Amino acid sequence: MANSDVRLALWSGTNFSVRRILFRRGGVAVRDLGAFRFNNVLSSFRLRNVVERSQVTLVLFSRINFQGSFRVFRGSQNVANLGNFNFNDVTSSLILVGRNLTNSEIARIQSTGIPPRDILIIRQ
Repeated sequence: MANSDVRLALWSGTNFSVRRILFRRGGVAVRDLGAFRFNNVLSSFRLRNVVERSQVTLVLFSRINFQGSFRVFRGSQNVANLGNFNFNDVTSSLILVGRNLTNSEIARIQSTGIPPRDILIIRQ
């Protein structure tokens, strides 16, 4: 399944520095990054799908439970400074899947608080 091909590394510092959290084995929905003591500290990340580079979506939300403002990143990429997206140190929840989520799917997640199926859901 595509979700098993997804990799994500999060850093609390810009340029992939300071504290790191790795997700190596698939899609995940984190309702509250406070579960990792990582609320409002995300500054950089590396995102990839190891099989099909274009088939991955990361959605960062400014509030817990997939609420608030958000930023969407599609396709394998490295972001060294979320400040370039006006999103440094504001992420409180996230969704990571091994396919490209549509804008309407993201809007539905935000309105219902229900993440896509077949991914690990982490709550605090």
